[in-house]
Amino acid sequence: MNCYLLLRFMLGIPLLWPCLGATENSQTKKVKQPVRSHLRVKRGWVWNQFFVPEEMNTTSHHIGQLRSDLDNGNNSFQYKLLGAGAGSTFIIDERTGDIYAIQKLDREERSLYILRAQVIDIATGRAVEPESEFVIKVSDINDNEPKFLDEPYEAIVPEMSPEGTLVIQVTASDADDPSSGNNARLLYSLLQGQPYFSVEPTTVIRISSKMDRELQDEYWVIIQAKDMIGQPGALSGTTSVLIKLSDVNDNKPIFKESLYRLTVSESAPTGTSIGTIMAYDNDIGENAEMDYSIEEDDSQTFDIITNHETQEGIVILKKKVDFEHQNHYGIRAKVKNHHVPEQLMKYHTEASTTFIKIQVEDVDEPPLFLLPYYVFEVFEETPQGSFVGVVSATDPDNRKSPIRYSITRSKVFNINDNGTITTSNSLDREISAWYNLSITATEKYNIEQISSIPLYVQVLNINDHAPEFSQYYETYVCENAGSGQVIQTISAVDRDESIEEHHFYFNLSVEDTNNSSFTIIDNQDNTAVILTNRTGFNLQEEPVFYISILIADNGIPSLTSTNTLTIHVCDCGDSGSTQTCQYQELVLSMGFKTEVIIAILICIMIIFGFIFLTLGLKQRRKQILFPEKSEDFRENIFQYDDEGGGEEDTEAFDIAELRSSTIMRERKTRKTTSAEIRSLYRQSLQVGPDSAIFRKFILEKLEEANTDPCAPPFDSLQTYAFEGTGSLAGSLSSLESAVSDQDESYDYLNELGPRFKRLACMFGSAVQSNN
Repeated sequence: MNCYLLLRFMLGIPLLWPCLGATENSQTKKVKQPVRSHLRVKRGWVWNQFFVPEEMNTTSHHIGQLRSDLDNGNNSFQYKLLGAGAGSTFIIDERTGDIYAIQKLDREERSLYILRAQVIDIATGRAVEPESEFVIKVSDINDNEPKFLDEPYEAIVPEMSPEGTLVIQVTASDADDPSSGNNARLLYSLLQGQPYFSVEPTTVIRISSKMDRELQDEYWVIIQAKDMIGQPGALSGTTSVLIKLSDVNDNKPIFKESLYRLTVSESAPTGTSIGTIMAYDNDIGENAEMDYSIEEDDSQTFDIITNHETQEGIVILKKKVDFEHQNHYGIRAKVKNHHVPEQLMKYHTEASTTFIKIQVEDVDEPPLFLLPYYVFEVFEETPQGSFVGVVSATDPDNRKSPIRYSITRSKVFNINDNGTITTSNSLDREISAWYNLSITATEKYNIEQISSIPLYVQVLNINDHAPEFSQYYETYVCENAGSGQVIQTISAVDRDESIEEHHFYFNLSVEDTNNSSFTIIDNQDNTAVILTNRTGFNLQEEPVFYISILIADNGIPSLTSTNTLTIHVCDCGDSGSTQTCQYQELVLSMGFKTEVIIAILICIMIIFGFIFLTLGLKQRRKQILFPEKSEDFRENIFQYDDEGGGEEDTEAFDIAELRSSTIMRERKTRKTTSAEIRSLYRQSLQVGPDSAIFRKFILEKLEEANTDPCAPPFDSLQTYAFEGTGSLAGSLSSLESAVSDQDESYDYLNELGPRFKRLACMFGSAVQSNN
């Protein structure tokens, strides 16, 4: 029954059953209960809604009373309050049923409380009436000021806009109940911004009068919003609006100088900048962009171009000037804006002008090029001596001196006396696409008259580089890989410059297409994928595959390259991933590098050890061969006193010859060995043993050897002058020999008998080794 009554109230149907015992503060009335057949009269208890004023500041505020029609006032019933807010926000007197609010209520936080009430008989502890719901509504008071939630506000409006132009709309909000009187009804007003702006009740800001940006470019407007339609006691909020004026082209450019004086040399080439002029415009941005032009120039000698970055007018030489022909000129220039809307043409009816006086200076003019600079194009890979372009310069003076041309700082181009530029080396665009050079022209009659201009040569591309892999690919495939599995994505690069965007085509070679275990799919985006063309691979039988991939470009003519992709078969194990093989390959490569470094170090150590050993052996050999190096070799005399036996030795030497005075011997041609031996043999038969004479002979020979620098050997004297009788050969001494051993044949030693057999072998082998 109670729920039925509450639903009817929420739908706006008047209630017939007000709460019994409710006070006037609860905004309910106690009425007599009519008799209805479907209502429980004696045991029924009903109540209405309670309206509670918002913002109650008292500790305990009485809201209303709940009372059962069975309550006879003997305090036998106990009232209980249940639901959200019961006990914390609202409490009930268990004996009387009076309800109190113990906390401050805020409608903006919560405007409706739905509670439940229960009546229990104290004696039995049982509910007297079924549990029922009731509603407590919090009524609104004006406790919230209007707020502008979209701050900060900023608007831009063109300057000189007409009155009534919409600027911006600002809106404030009020948290109070809009259905409760005028608490949320707002009124807007302008606190700052008159007389240029006005605000409407719909919060729209409009322009009240025209404004000029050049006088003031921004304005601050303060808007106030009041609730309760601005009535006494209303709350208010304010916000600031920044209104900026955008520029319109309402000002024309004006020259501040009415006369400009400029000078130009008669040697200046056409296109030379003579000077600058400048006008001023109070507008900004594109509204201040200007165009300068010549208004009066009968000679058609000069022109004015506009520097759009600095908004200056550059006076340039349009035609060659000659001091002897005309030494001064007068022109008039004008300026106007570049962008002028049709509706603003009234501000630009008459353009500003200025007068320019130009004085021509007389100079000894250097050669004059026909153009201020030259730009040529040449294809790469052209043969040496190919034509590039022609430059031309002339002597402006009356003598018309011939001109010589040169190119500075270039080993790639040549220029002849006619100004023809040719290539001196082959060009490669991939190395250098542009050449910034300088052409110099010199008068032959006066080499101090020199002119230089820039020369730009662009090397045009030809398709001379075939595409290739963009990187080195380490590709692996698992032994258990299935057919159609993607194992690698490849891409290509081309060093050529393409007019269109590079596009590459990937294909397998004919052999790999027919027999390959792999296939390729072109992705049509300069990449391709490599896929397996069969199921299963064997690491032992075929550990590595080499497939040839053809890559073609879209150049004219198209070039194709063959690139080899190495694919390693990998034992992926249970993981089925090739990352394990990549890791092993990395470890092996690092280990291989370490072994190579160690081997190189060992080789270096062996080489140094061999060098040191060789040097040590050489030093030791020198010490063994020359043990007497520090001694005087001239004191080493080897005596051979074997005199032989018998009286026959006295006939071997002519004693008178031995006793003859010693003289310094001269270098003479050595006799033949056989004849000399026979002569010495005959002499030995005439000489007998005489130690004193022999000693004297030895001393004389020693002195002779010491004083003769050409007598071999230089450091010792070995004499075999006396050998005794019975010798088949004469003396073997070489003291008187001046012929090199290399020029002599020792074959005669074989004819001297068995005693000289070993000597013949030694000398014969020595001669052969020397030869």
